[in-house]
Amino acid sequence: MPEMTVTVRWPDGTEANLYSPSLVMHDHLAVGAQYAIEEFVTRTGAALDEASARVRAKYGFECTSAVAQKTEIEATSLRYRNAGTVTVLGMHPSLPEVTP
Repeated sequence: MPEMTVTVRWPDGTEANLYSPSLVMHDHLAVGAQYAIEEFVTRTGAALDEASARVRAKYGFECTSAVAQKTEIEATSLRYRNAGTVTVLGMHPSLPEVTP
């Protein structure tokens, strides 16, 4: 499965690299977009649950790294008490551009 990294900026300016075992984050987040804390937690949680399910379907066990990343995002979000936004700075690898 292709792994990916999502680079974000938290409301206090701190930047972080988040891990996903699947490119599914592209379905839930957009580079340059800003998300309210609660929405960001919901979107990344759904993406990481989906990514873990893909790992489970392929290998027979869930991705503990996805579970740990989800837990870390939830814990970090508590610092901001639903105030401010998270900005998605980049996603690597990016999806290939589709030409018509």
